[in-house]
Amino acid sequence: MSNAGTLYIVATPIGNLEDIAPRAIRLLSEADIIAAEDTRHSSKLLAQFGISTKTEPLHEHNERSQVPRLVDLLKAGKSIAYITDAGTPLVSDPGFHLVRSARQAGITVTPVPGACAAIAALSAAGLPSDRFVFEGFPPAKAAARRTAFEKLRAETRTLIFYESPHRIIESLTDMRDIFGPGREAAIARELTKKFETVHDGTLTELLDWIRGDANRQLGEFVILIHGVTRAEREAVDPEAARILKILLEEMPVSQATALAARITGLKKNRLYDHALRLKQTR
Repeated sequence: MSNAGTLYIVATPIGNLEDIAPRAIRLLSEADIIAAEDTRHSSKLLAQFGISTKTEPLHEHNERSQVPRLVDLLKAGKSIAYITDAGTPLVSDPGFHLVRSARQAGITVTPVPGACAAIAALSAAGLPSDRFVFEGFPPAKAAARRTAFEKLRAETRTLIFYESPHRIIESLTDMRDIFGPGREAAIARELTKKFETVHDGTLTELLDWIRGDANRQLGEFVILIHGVTRAEREAVDPEAARILKILLEEMPVSQATALAARITGLKKNRLYDHALRLKQTR
Protein backbone atom coordinates (compact mmCIF):
# COMPACT_ATOMS: atom_id res chain seq x y z
CA MET A 1 0.00 0.00 0.00
CA SER A 2 2.58 2.51 -1.26
CA ASN A 3 0.29 5.56 -1.21
CA ALA A 4 -1.00 4.96 2.30
CA GLY A 5 -0.22 7.28 5.16
CA THR A 6 1.53 6.40 8.40
CA LEU A 7 0.11 6.00 11.88
CA TYR A 8 2.47 7.48 14.47
CA ILE A 9 2.10 6.40 18.10
CA VAL A 10 3.54 9.39 19.91
CA ALA A 11 4.62 9.40 23.55
CA THR A 12 4.02 12.66 25.41
CA PRO A 13 5.36 13.92 28.78
CA ILE A 14 3.95 12.49 32.00
CA GLY A 15 4.56 15.78 33.77
CA ASN A 16 7.62 17.78 32.83
CA LEU A 17 7.10 19.23 29.34
CA GLU A 18 10.86 19.24 28.72
CA ASP A 19 10.63 15.46 28.32
CA ILE A 20 8.92 15.67 24.93
CA ALA A 21 11.16 14.54 22.08
CA PRO A 22 11.99 16.96 19.23
CA ARG A 23 10.88 14.25 16.80
CA ALA A 24 7.50 14.09 18.53
CA ILE A 25 7.04 17.85 18.14
CA ARG A 26 7.93 17.68 14.44
CA LEU A 27 5.62 14.75 13.67
CA LEU A 28 2.72 16.25 15.61
CA SER A 29 3.19 19.45 13.57
CA GLU A 30 3.44 17.62 10.24
CA ALA A 31 0.61 15.10 10.72
CA ASP A 32 -2.66 15.61 8.90
CA ILE A 33 -4.62 14.67 12.02
CA ILE A 34 -3.85 14.19 15.69
CA ALA A 35 -6.10 11.62 17.33
CA ALA A 36 -6.12 12.42 21.04
CA GLU A 37 -7.58 10.65 24.06
CA ASP A 38 -8.84 14.00 25.37
CA THR A 39 -8.62 16.89 22.92
CA ARG A 40 -9.18 19.49 25.64
CA HIS A 41 -6.35 18.10 27.74
CA SER A 42 -3.99 17.75 24.76
CA SER A 43 -4.74 21.25 23.47
CA LYS A 44 -2.66 22.70 26.31
CA LEU A 45 0.35 20.59 25.35
CA LEU A 46 -0.01 21.37 21.65
CA ALA A 47 -0.39 25.09 22.32
CA GLN A 48 2.78 25.05 24.42
CA PHE A 49 4.76 23.95 21.36
CA GLY A 50 2.85 25.97 18.76
CA ILE A 51 1.25 22.91 17.14
CA SER A 52 -1.96 23.75 15.28
CA THR A 53 -2.72 20.38 13.67
CA LYS A 54 -6.40 19.40 13.66
CA THR A 55 -7.29 17.12 16.58
CA GLU A 56 -10.00 14.48 16.87
CA PRO A 57 -11.06 12.54 19.97
CA LEU A 58 -10.19 8.84 20.20
CA HIS A 59 -10.83 7.32 23.60
CA GLU A 60 -12.05 4.09 25.16
CA HIS A 61 -15.71 5.00 24.59
CA ASN A 62 -15.52 5.79 20.87
CA GLU A 63 -12.42 3.91 19.68
CA ARG A 64 -14.21 0.97 18.07
CA SER A 65 -16.63 3.20 16.18
CA GLN A 66 -13.97 5.69 15.00
CA VAL A 67 -11.25 3.25 13.96
CA PRO A 68 -12.74 2.27 10.55
CA ARG A 69 -12.93 5.92 9.47
CA LEU A 70 -9.38 6.63 10.62
CA VAL A 71 -8.06 3.56 8.84
CA ASP A 72 -9.81 4.73 5.66
CA LEU A 73 -8.06 8.09 6.01
CA LEU A 74 -4.72 6.32 6.41
CA LYS A 75 -5.43 4.23 3.31
CA ALA A 76 -6.17 7.47 1.44
CA GLY A 77 -2.69 8.76 2.26
CA LYS A 78 -3.33 10.83 5.38
CA SER A 79 -0.85 10.65 8.26
CA ILE A 80 -2.25 10.38 11.78
CA ALA A 81 -0.46 10.89 15.09
CA TYR A 82 -2.07 9.29 18.11
CA ILE A 83 -1.49 10.64 21.63
CA THR A 84 -3.04 9.90 25.00
CA ASP A 85 -3.29 12.20 28.02
CA ALA A 86 0.27 11.46 29.14
CA GLY A 87 3.05 8.97 28.50
CA THR A 88 3.22 6.18 25.94
CA PRO A 89 -0.12 5.31 24.30
CA LEU A 90 -1.55 1.80 24.80
CA VAL A 91 0.23 1.36 28.15
CA SER A 92 -2.90 1.31 30.38
CA ASP A 93 -4.39 3.63 27.75
CA PRO A 94 -6.59 3.28 24.65
CA GLY A 95 -5.19 2.72 21.16
CA PHE A 96 -4.95 -1.05 20.79
CA HIS A 97 -7.88 -1.33 18.37
CA LEU A 98 -6.53 1.49 16.21
CA VAL A 99 -3.05 -0.03 15.99
CA ARG A 100 -4.32 -3.54 15.36
CA SER A 101 -6.74 -2.44 12.64
CA ALA A 102 -4.09 -0.28 10.95
CA ARG A 103 -1.59 -3.13 10.88
CA GLN A 104 -4.20 -5.55 9.55
CA ALA A 105 -4.91 -3.06 6.78
CA GLY A 106 -1.23 -2.96 5.82
CA ILE A 107 -0.66 0.53 7.23
CA THR A 108 2.79 1.40 8.58
CA VAL A 109 2.64 1.98 12.35
CA THR A 110 5.62 3.86 13.73
CA PRO A 111 6.35 4.31 17.45
CA VAL A 112 7.75 7.63 18.61
CA PRO A 113 9.28 6.75 21.99
CA GLY A 114 9.18 8.91 25.07
CA ALA A 115 8.04 8.95 28.67
CA CYS A 116 6.42 5.95 30.34
CA ALA A 117 5.64 6.11 34.06
CA ALA A 118 6.14 2.37 34.61
CA ILE A 119 9.64 2.33 33.11
CA ALA A 120 10.62 5.63 34.72
CA ALA A 121 9.59 4.28 38.13
CA LEU A 122 11.41 0.99 37.59
CA SER A 123 14.62 2.80 36.67
CA ALA A 124 14.65 4.69 39.99
CA ALA A 125 13.08 2.20 42.43
CA GLY A 126 16.13 0.13 43.32
CA LEU A 127 14.29 -3.14 42.74
CA PRO A 128 15.42 -5.87 40.30
CA SER A 129 14.86 -4.53 36.80
CA ASP A 130 16.19 -7.32 34.59
CA ARG A 131 12.80 -9.10 34.61
CA PHE A 132 9.50 -7.44 35.43
CA VAL A 133 5.78 -7.71 34.73
CA PHE A 134 3.46 -4.75 34.20
CA GLU A 135 -0.04 -5.25 35.62
CA GLY A 136 -1.53 -1.78 35.09
CA PHE A 137 -4.36 -0.72 37.40
CA PRO A 138 -5.58 -3.39 39.85
CA PRO A 139 -9.33 -4.11 39.81
CA ALA A 140 -11.38 -1.42 41.55
CA LYS A 141 -13.52 -3.82 43.58
CA ALA A 142 -11.90 -5.31 46.67
CA ALA A 143 -12.74 -8.97 46.04
CA ALA A 144 -11.49 -8.89 42.44
CA ARG A 145 -8.38 -6.97 43.47
CA ARG A 146 -7.46 -9.49 46.16
CA THR A 147 -8.05 -12.37 43.76
CA ALA A 148 -5.74 -10.71 41.22
CA PHE A 149 -3.03 -10.27 43.84
CA GLU A 150 -3.39 -13.88 45.01
CA LYS A 151 -2.63 -15.05 41.47
CA LEU A 152 0.57 -12.99 41.49
CA ARG A 153 1.80 -13.94 44.96
CA ALA A 154 4.33 -16.47 43.65
CA GLU A 155 5.56 -14.25 40.79
CA THR A 156 9.36 -14.03 40.79
CA ARG A 157 9.62 -10.93 38.61
CA THR A 158 9.27 -7.38 39.88
CA LEU A 159 5.60 -6.39 39.75
CA ILE A 160 4.55 -2.95 38.51
CA PHE A 161 1.11 -1.46 39.15
CA TYR A 162 -0.56 1.89 38.58
CA GLU A 163 -3.00 3.20 41.18
CA SER A 164 -5.22 6.22 41.69
CA PRO A 165 -5.18 8.41 44.81
CA HIS A 166 -8.63 7.36 46.02
CA ARG A 167 -7.63 3.66 46.09
CA ILE A 168 -3.97 3.83 47.07
CA ILE A 169 -4.52 2.92 50.74
CA GLU A 170 -6.92 0.07 49.95
CA SER A 171 -4.56 -1.40 47.35
CA LEU A 172 -1.51 -1.13 49.59
CA THR A 173 -3.44 -2.77 52.43
CA ASP A 174 -4.38 -5.71 50.19
CA MET A 175 -0.81 -5.94 48.88
CA ARG A 176 0.56 -6.08 52.42
CA ASP A 177 -1.92 -8.78 53.42
CA ILE A 178 -1.35 -10.95 50.34
CA PHE A 179 2.27 -10.43 49.35
CA GLY A 180 3.40 -10.23 52.96
CA PRO A 181 4.18 -7.35 55.34
CA GLY A 182 7.92 -7.69 54.86
CA ARG A 183 7.95 -7.79 51.06
CA GLU A 184 10.25 -5.13 49.55
CA ALA A 185 8.46 -2.51 47.47
CA ALA A 186 8.59 1.08 46.27
CA ILE A 187 6.13 3.85 45.51
CA ALA A 188 6.80 6.40 42.77
CA ARG A 189 4.49 9.38 43.01
CA GLU A 190 4.00 12.36 40.67
CA LEU A 191 6.99 11.41 38.50
CA THR A 192 8.73 14.34 36.73
CA LYS A 193 6.43 16.82 38.49
CA LYS A 194 7.08 19.31 41.29
CA PHE A 195 6.29 16.88 44.12
CA GLU A 196 7.98 13.83 42.61
CA THR A 197 8.69 11.20 45.25
CA VAL A 198 10.23 7.73 45.06
CA HIS A 199 9.99 5.99 48.42
CA ASP A 200 11.03 2.42 49.19
CA GLY A 201 10.60 0.03 52.10
CA THR A 202 8.53 -2.97 53.07
CA LEU A 203 4.86 -2.97 52.19
CA THR A 204 4.08 -2.34 55.86
CA GLU A 205 6.44 0.65 55.94
CA LEU A 206 5.02 2.06 52.70
CA LEU A 207 1.45 1.75 53.98
CA ASP A 208 2.38 3.54 57.21
CA TRP A 209 4.21 6.21 55.20
CA ILE A 210 1.19 6.87 52.97
CA ARG A 211 -1.19 6.97 55.93
CA GLY A 212 1.11 9.33 57.81
CA ASP A 213 0.47 12.36 55.59
CA ALA A 214 -2.66 13.14 53.57
CA ASN A 215 -0.56 14.97 50.99
CA ARG A 216 1.24 11.71 50.19
CA GLN A 217 -2.10 10.23 49.14
CA LEU A 218 -2.46 12.73 46.27
CA GLY A 219 -1.25 12.37 42.71
CA GLU A 220 -0.57 9.53 40.32
CA PHE A 221 1.12 6.41 41.67
CA VAL A 222 3.31 3.60 40.42
CA ILE A 223 3.71 0.74 42.92
CA LEU A 224 6.58 -1.70 42.45
CA ILE A 225 6.86 -4.95 44.40
CA HIS A 226 9.88 -7.23 44.63
CA GLY A 227 9.18 -10.67 43.17
CA VAL A 228 9.07 -13.64 45.51
CA THR A 229 12.54 -14.87 46.43
CA ARG A 230 13.79 -18.45 46.36
CA ALA A 231 13.75 -18.54 50.16
CA GLU A 232 10.13 -17.41 50.20
CA ARG A 233 9.20 -19.99 47.58
CA GLU A 234 10.79 -22.74 49.65
CA ALA A 235 9.26 -21.60 52.93
CA VAL A 236 6.51 -23.69 54.51
CA ASP A 237 3.78 -21.99 56.53
CA PRO A 238 3.94 -22.55 60.34
CA GLU A 239 0.97 -24.93 60.53
CA ALA A 240 2.28 -27.17 57.75
CA ALA A 241 5.72 -27.16 59.37
CA ARG A 242 4.18 -28.17 62.73
CA ILE A 243 2.30 -31.08 61.15
CA LEU A 244 5.38 -32.26 59.30
CA LYS A 245 7.51 -32.08 62.44
CA ILE A 246 5.04 -34.29 64.37
CA LEU A 247 4.88 -36.84 61.56
CA LEU A 248 8.67 -37.01 61.30
CA GLU A 249 8.81 -38.14 64.92
CA GLU A 250 6.77 -41.23 64.01
CA MET A 251 7.77 -42.19 60.46
CA PRO A 252 10.46 -41.89 57.77
CA VAL A 253 10.86 -38.72 55.69
CA SER A 254 9.13 -40.07 52.58
CA GLN A 255 6.06 -41.26 54.46
CA ALA A 256 5.84 -38.12 56.60
CA THR A 257 6.12 -35.95 53.50
CA ALA A 258 3.43 -37.85 51.60
CA LEU A 259 1.00 -37.73 54.52
CA ALA A 260 1.71 -34.04 55.21
CA ALA A 261 1.04 -33.26 51.54
CA ARG A 262 -2.35 -34.99 51.78
CA ILE A 263 -3.24 -33.08 54.95
CA THR A 264 -2.06 -29.62 53.91
CA GLY A 265 -2.50 -29.68 50.15
CA LEU A 266 1.08 -28.44 49.67
CA LYS A 267 3.37 -29.95 47.04
CA LYS A 268 5.25 -33.04 48.17
CA ASN A 269 8.62 -31.81 46.85
CA ARG A 270 8.37 -28.61 48.86
CA LEU A 271 7.54 -30.52 52.05
CA TYR A 272 10.26 -33.08 51.37
CA ASP A 273 12.91 -30.34 51.11
CA HIS A 274 11.65 -28.84 54.36
CA ALA A 275 11.71 -32.26 56.04
CA LEU A 276 15.34 -32.74 55.05
CA ARG A 277 16.21 -29.33 56.49
CA LEU A 278 14.48 -30.29 59.75
CA LYS A 279 16.45 -33.55 59.88
CA GLN A 280 19.71 -31.68 59.32
CA THR A 281 19.06 -29.23 62.16
CA ARG A 282 18.35 -31.95 64.72
